[in-house]
Amino acid sequence: MFSGSIVALITPFNHDGEVDYLSLKKLVDYHIEAGTDAIVSVGTTGESSTLTIEEHVKVVEKTLEFSDGRIPVIAGTGANATHESVTFSRLLNNTGIAGYLSVTPYYNKPTQEGLFQHYKAISQETDIPVILYNVPGRTAVDLHPETVARLAELKSIVALKDATGDLSRVALHRELCGNDFVLLSGDDATGLEFVKLGGQGVISVTNNVAAADMANMMHLALAGKFEEAEIINQRLMPLHKGLFIESSPIPVKWAAHKLGLIAEGDLRLPLTELSEQARPLVAQAMTEACIL
Repeated sequence: MFSGSIVALITPFNHDGEVDYLSLKKLVDYHIEAGTDAIVSVGTTGESSTLTIEEHVKVVEKTLEFSDGRIPVIAGTGANATHESVTFSRLLNNTGIAGYLSVTPYYNKPTQEGLFQHYKAISQETDIPVILYNVPGRTAVDLHPETVARLAELKSIVALKDATGDLSRVALHRELCGNDFVLLSGDDATGLEFVKLGGQGVISVTNNVAAADMANMMHLALAGKFEEAEIINQRLMPLHKGLFIESSPIPVKWAAHKLGLIAEGDLRLPLTELSEQARPLVAQAMTEACIL
């Protein structure tokens, strides 16, 4: 279930700031048709930090409704307060989600023991699989491999999304956590190398606008066809980098709107639309990746 090409799905908004559920349905259908292996609903790329709890739960529920059992849906449930993450777990426990993706608590910079206790509290609330998410570039805290190994012993913690870009951690996590623990890349630029080293897939931003290519590349890589996968990856590399020219998901929402995948490219403050000077650079990356 947690392998291959998994999209960190954007949350589309109308100009009035409300969630655009018509565009959300279009996105879900797009990923199913393209061969995406799973959807992460309301993760970082889905602007979880600016949705209310009610909106957060509704977006996950509507994603499940639109997918209609055709693709696994993983719910983003991260927060910097443990009680909030636990609340999300309780609210989504009986919705039919395939798993939770829970980012390390951001801003308050917990210790490794604090991180362990945070995830332990989440684990105790559910039998649904939990994916740890480490992205220190955004959260200002690093989930150390030794802490991941401790957490891997808990009943429902089954996987790690590693967005550090540090490929040396793949072998270390595998050694510490065992072969049954799932390792997923959270960094598009190094995602293929991550899989070559023993990872099982990628939770991807690029997948939002190049879903078929990402699915094809990951499926080839998991089949050991690395040379064929590398050809696709090199073509997508300008996109892997261009979609982070400004804070994500600013560029990818602009790109999705340009491709007609969503009606508008709006974001919620404090994020603002892609700057005029960045637009030709993202468009060039899309052209070089052969999606525009």
